[in-house]
Amino acid sequence: MPKRRHLILVMMIGALSAVLALQAYAAGEKRYIGSKACGECHTDEYANFMKYAKKAHSCNSIKIMANGLTEDELKTCYSCHTTGYGKPGGFVSMEKTPEMADAGCEVCHGPGSAHSDSGGDVKDIILKMKISDCEVCHSVDRVKAFNFKPMLFGGAH
Repeated sequence: MPKRRHLILVMMIGALSAVLALQAYAAGEKRYIGSKACGECHTDEYANFMKYAKKAHSCNSIKIMANGLTEDELKTCYSCHTTGYGKPGGFVSMEKTPEMADAGCEVCHGPGSAHSDSGGDVKDIILKMKISDCEVCHSVDRVKAFNFKPMLFGGAH
């Protein structure tokens, strides 16, 4: 009997999680959809981004350093080097969400679901970045620690 109760409890928790996720989606919560989805309409920008922007290949840095890092240290890398880590539709792991494993379009422009669903309404996306937007990842501490120079507005498009 205890195994059956445990199974029922697990199923109820799973069902509740699904209901909550559907409610968030139905309430219009913005979700990350990935750079390839952006590229369907913004072909030139996407091609330039993929070709020239270091952000488009940022998970390579994680892969190079991963063996020497703890799981907690890796999580701090994910917040800047992947798209939407810890947020609806965002990066979960290299295995589960490889399409979100780089710092894509939505890292700067915000989650793209509402923009895409509306047929491209510009009010549903961030068009003009402010320095404070960049400083989320390009903070003074990180610049010192990794000796890199942030390129403001250097998104290659």
